[in-house]
Amino acid sequence: MVQSPAPAHGDRAYPARRTRDQLLRSTPAPTGGWSQPVEPPPNPERFNLTDAQWKAIASSIPIPAWFQGRGGQPEAYCHREMLDAMLYLVDNGTKWRALPVDFPHWKAVHRCFTRWRERGVIDVLHDRLRRRCRQAEGRAPEPTAVIIDSQSLRAAETVGAESRGYDAGKKVNGRKRHIAVDTLGLLLVVYVTAAGTQDRDGARPLLSRLARTCLRIRLAWADGGYAGQLAGWAKEKLRIAVQIVKRSDDATGFVVLPRRWVVERTLSWLVRRRRCVRDYERLTSSHEAMVRLAMILPMARRLARSGR
Repeated sequence: MVQSPAPAHGDRAYPARRTRDQLLRSTPAPTGGWSQPVEPPPNPERFNLTDAQWKAIASSIPIPAWFQGRGGQPEAYCHREMLDAMLYLVDNGTKWRALPVDFPHWKAVHRCFTRWRERGVIDVLHDRLRRRCRQAEGRAPEPTAVIIDSQSLRAAETVGAESRGYDAGKKVNGRKRHIAVDTLGLLLVVYVTAAGTQDRDGARPLLSRLARTCLRIRLAWADGGYAGQLAGWAKEKLRIAVQIVKRSDDATGFVVLPRRWVVERTLSWLVRRRRCVRDYERLTSSHEAMVRLAMILPMARRLARSGR
């Protein structure tokens, strides 16, 4: 089949789309997963992920069914191209349509992101990397204690009225993300609600989701905003003990509180990614996926440094 030349865009051109036969002929044999690109990228410097970081991530990406001969249509782009485009968008906060032409077409990247979000690929990749990071630190793959907290975010005009609210305490009109992290600060669960949701009300679905995904959790630390009936409910329904870490009445100025500083540090990691500074997503599940993508990059750097 003769391919037409790629359409020019400024001084660069979009990569020509490969046919299925060309993909099957050029796809390398799997070695521990689909860890190699279909063909060497024309400009390797454009990747956010270094080769060491990609090597750490590649073995944790679920292998597609078509690659193992179990049916399905072969994908037109390798996972490294797609994941790097998603991380570029999360890190730089650009619009989907404003992705640089070095990456695959924005519609292809958005379709891949939607497919990975709906099928849980981003969740699986994130959780596998977290377990490996914990093992690299000499910890068990699954934690037994967590720290929970929330953060209110201003919402863009793309956020619908049905999923946004007003946080009177922070004076923020938008959404609130509730997170649970382990003692290393690695994300376990994220749950997005309207900003007007009280912390103790958002903690119930957060802890319920946590109990389903992390079966060994028995202790959760939280701040004074979670005081009240939450502790009794969590102990009775989920068998999780909630301990409130309060600031001393005699303390003056800035004081680092035990355990709580860990989750505050994780929240600061998230706002370093421009896409997570505000909420631009129409669906709450999309923002949750963006938060997980924002945590994949620091975990990949940890694994690359440790050589795991």
